[in-house]
Amino acid sequence: MELLECRLEIDDLDAFVSDLGEIGDRHDVTIQAFDARYVADRRHLERAVELADRAIERGENVARDRAVEILLYAAGRRQIDRALAMGVDEGETPAVVLVDGDGDERAALEAIEALNAFRERTATLDPRDGETLCNFFGIPDTERAATDAGLSALVHERVALLEVEK
Repeated sequence: MELLECRLEIDDLDAFVSDLGEIGDRHDVTIQAFDARYVADRRHLERAVELADRAIERGENVARDRAVEILLYAAGRRQIDRALAMGVDEGETPAVVLVDGDGDERAALEAIEALNAFRERTATLDPRDGETLCNFFGIPDTERAATDAGLSALVHERVALLEVEK
């Protein structure tokens, strides 16, 4: 799995998603773009990929498309419409683009090169806005006060709980 941290300027979301799909098909990789404000850290997306792949292998996936299944796990939601809030939208967006070649690192890196036209590369995972993450993942102040776990760990827990709540 490779991550591309960038700032996107999207005029037409449908065309952008179509372009990502074409690049993914051309390089035989899965590509999913996330609004970086809702991504806790790299491990957050790694775990979403692991759980999505496990659901697909078991025939328990909700989405037909692997990229959408990854989005569901990353968002900690089973409803596609609700998970889409974690994706990118039209306008300027701090983004993290996940590219996964299912073990083929070369294919993933080639796909990232093909994505050059869509992005202005910049760090987007740090610093994180804790309030935005807490609101999106439903983490109340009382929960944060009751644990020594960091915010990333609490988000990771939400991703893992999706598997339990099926």
